[in-house]
Amino acid sequence: MIRVPLAKADRVPHGPQAASEPTAVMPAYEASGGPNTIISAAGKRSPNPEVDAGVREAREPEDPPLAQEAKRAVQILNPSGEIQMPRPPRLRTLCVANQKGGVGKTTSVVNIAVALALHGNRVLVIDLDPQGNASTGLDVPHHAAIPDIYDSLVNNTPIAEVVQAVSGIPNLWCVPATIDLAGAEIELVSMVARESRLMRALESHKGEYDYIFIDCPPSLGLLTVNALVAAQEVMIPIQCEYYALEGVQQLSSNIQLVKAHLNPSLEVTTVLLTMYDRRTRLADAVEQDVRAHFGDRVLTAVIPRNVRVSEAPSYGQSVMTYDPGSRGATSYFEAALEIATRGAELGGVG
Repeated sequence: MIRVPLAKADRVPHGPQAASEPTAVMPAYEASGGPNTIISAAGKRSPNPEVDAGVREAREPEDPPLAQEAKRAVQILNPSGEIQMPRPPRLRTLCVANQKGGVGKTTSVVNIAVALALHGNRVLVIDLDPQGNASTGLDVPHHAAIPDIYDSLVNNTPIAEVVQAVSGIPNLWCVPATIDLAGAEIELVSMVARESRLMRALESHKGEYDYIFIDCPPSLGLLTVNALVAAQEVMIPIQCEYYALEGVQQLSSNIQLVKAHLNPSLEVTTVLLTMYDRRTRLADAVEQDVRAHFGDRVLTAVIPRNVRVSEAPSYGQSVMTYDPGSRGATSYFEAALEIATRGAELGGVG
């Protein structure tokens, strides 16, 4: 076996000297019977243990971590309804799009919609992805026999006949997607005004909402084009990895085409960084590139990688209700608050 010698700084002292060498990792104490020696944050012995102890107490947070987590949970669930996010002066319709899969489109739609609804906003989620993941995340039935967005797009069924209230979340509604939507791309090709079918369905709907979020499939087909035509704003979730940047340019080009020919009021207003891993330099580099390109359209709130966010859909919940004290829930709450505040400050968009 080859023994690799330790560097001088890495060698561990032995014998009597070891007891007298304080470290910042492990507090050192004098021999039994004598006064304890307190190690400061810099790893040095303090000649006055009582003063140092006072410094340590002053640095401690007012509440322990569990109490802070409980406070965050109460703030996010808002059971009393006292915490209200600003409501926009008029309806905001956001298309959440990115042709790359797995960047957090559906997760962001579900959690931001729930956060807004829990804090006084009326929100409609339209699941335009044939996979129906947004419907699953909101625990809305979407099996084959359920009327869904396909019926509105292809059969002209009014939105009012396919919308469902989300159980347990006041002020939140969902138009589900079933597997039937998978064939809508082909069926829409031969229809008149195929790009504006969703827009016409929403215009004829009499529901009163503050926000409409349209969850798009991971493609740039007719379903996504319908969402871009029906919306006034585009929200782009971008995963903090290199591949996620490659498709943004193509998506931006398509948005400009739709803006030029079908929807002049369309604007990219919100960019959300998702799956941020603070341990990697790549995540920081991607964040800098995105902020340099999109400027103040990038939300200050960043969504970290968090296992609770991934677990929540398996229970038919958003992370806001599944684990409201988690980092994922707190981050989505901050993103929703920022979206609401920006909308109120701008006087609405569109």
